[in-house]
Amino acid sequence: MRRLAALLLGLALAAVARAAPPVAGAVQSIGLTVSDAERSIDFYARVLGFVPEADVEVGGPAWERLLGVFPVRARVVRLRLGAETIELTQYVTPRGRPAPADMRSNDRWFQHVAVVVSDMDRAYAWLRDQRVAQISPEPQRLPDWNPAAGGIRAFYFRDPDGHPLELIQFPPGKGDPRWQDAGGRLFLGIDHTAIAVGDTARSLAFYRDRLGFRVAGRSLNHGDEQARLNAVRGARVRVTTLRATAGPGIELLEYLAPRDGRPLPREARPNDLLHWRTRIVAGAGARLGRPVALPETALGFRRAIALTDPDGHTLEVVQP
Repeated sequence: MRRLAALLLGLALAAVARAAPPVAGAVQSIGLTVSDAERSIDFYARVLGFVPEADVEVGGPAWERLLGVFPVRARVVRLRLGAETIELTQYVTPRGRPAPADMRSNDRWFQHVAVVVSDMDRAYAWLRDQRVAQISPEPQRLPDWNPAAGGIRAFYFRDPDGHPLELIQFPPGKGDPRWQDAGGRLFLGIDHTAIAVGDTARSLAFYRDRLGFRVAGRSLNHGDEQARLNAVRGARVRVTTLRATAGPGIELLEYLAPRDGRPLPREARPNDLLHWRTRIVAGAGARLGRPVALPETALGFRRAIALTDPDGHTLEVVQP
């Protein structure tokens, strides 16, 4: 019944979406909450090759309304890798809670960014030299029987606050063609952000039918390689890749097995270290409801509205 209801909702929203401009114009950046901005800047810049691009402090009633945190003072640092950006937010006040020590890849608050590399063996050796915390025991090559993912090599690890991250290397013929043009670089950019979801149909009703993302790929991943990549025994994952007109994709990960992934804790707040957010630039003519008007900053947008998807993942839709 739940799947039927989600399907009917999706069809209704799709009819509305066809009559209105899509909300999602482009994915601008992926953000995460950190406990120590200086430590995180060092990690992302020195270990992964990101370049700091903007560093601002925000606060006041408008930001409190957007972020849902009171009274807020936060430092936001934007870093670039290739054509993509991430944002690190350290809450000066109020400080949030640490991430659960036992979090797993199938918990439904899970989110990561996939950093594309030109040479997985060299990148993995570099991360080992830097003593990063590993999730995968070693890089995994997805099997050739899986036509959508066969030949892709991937590796999961953590940043200093425990946020999961992925290295990914695409073989010729898979992924964006620009990932085959390394130009001597090891770390190339961000291909996608992945989120764990409880029900793909329900998530598509939100991302595709409400926001206007298009489905760019589907696969069903399972077997020893997938289980060792995610560190989830018996993992069987329905993967749906979504894309806007530009920017990283959003990858929906529905764990068909095991089904014991935990929902986002009710008490979770944006200043907690398990928090991520995906910022999208509104498409031309999109209606945002009642966005928050913000003071001008180096972040480059003046109006924004916060949304949550069916599993509690946060999105910001912004306009310049």
